[in-house]
Amino acid sequence: MTAPTLSGLLAITFWSTLALLTTTTGALPPFQILAITFAVSALLGLVLLLRPGGPGLLALRQPPRAAALSTLALFGYHALYFVALKRAPAVEANLLNYLWPLLIVLFAAFLPGARIRAPQIVGALLGLLAAVLLLGRGRVPHLDPAYLPGYAAALAAALTWSAYSVANRRFSHVSSAAIVGPCLAVSLLGAAAHVLVERTIAPTPSQWIVLAAMGLGPVGAAFWLWDTGTKRGDIGLLGTLSYAAPVLSTGLLLAFGRAEPHWTQAAALALLLLGATLSVRASTARGGLGERGDRGAGGTHARS
Repeated sequence: MTAPTLSGLLAITFWSTLALLTTTTGALPPFQILAITFAVSALLGLVLLLRPGGPGLLALRQPPRAAALSTLALFGYHALYFVALKRAPAVEANLLNYLWPLLIVLFAAFLPGARIRAPQIVGALLGLLAAVLLLGRGRVPHLDPAYLPGYAAALAAALTWSAYSVANRRFSHVSSAAIVGPCLAVSLLGAAAHVLVERTIAPTPSQWIVLAAMGLGPVGAAFWLWDTGTKRGDIGLLGTLSYAAPVLSTGLLLAFGRAEPHWTQAAALALLLLGATLSVRASTARGGLGERGDRGAGGTHARS
């Protein structure tokens, strides 16, 4: 794997901690959490930019379209996901949301210079099956028409994140440090949404620690790392490996006593490993959709 692909994989690892951290936020409203954690993320980014020897605020410069894409995707995805969880059962909403890794693999086929092979698609499908087993605990998901708005929001969230992850390749010439600007914008949008639709709850000291941890990791460094991975890494491989997030997340919940052991967890892990193996081998065989793919489309990126 190239360094950018490893960056994307590290982002996936950070995201696997989000469920565990979120369970400790108690009754804090979703948009309040969004506003605070993205504010922490933006503050962290500004500290890194302004550190001695750092790139400074000039690193925030980027084309308006790049800034709009990141801001709308980060805020839109989280807003849609929150709506989905409020309007539909959590299991079915999460299953529809976890279509995004498979959609990344499929959408990546349309990138200039891309060559997505059948084993990668099979690997992504095995990852989706692992998520179905893990979240549904072996039962067949039932989509009740009464929850159609919630299902639609979950599917829209999946489409938003997968489209962003692939479209972000168009701005591979933009420094990943520029993601700090959209994080700040998302924090402000989250604060506005919180004021409009939620009641403010003062976090306890322990909740502040958790919010800070979320802002530093799964809602902070993870987006910087994912930006690097989607711009310069093997996007097809990252799509398949993204299914590691729910498996690792469940493992952490088990380790901290927030979930009960079930046979589907072992089966999901086996499917994930098989799918990842297929995808890694296919990626290695074709040289990866990373630096070579970018060189094939370099002219397009330079002109965008």
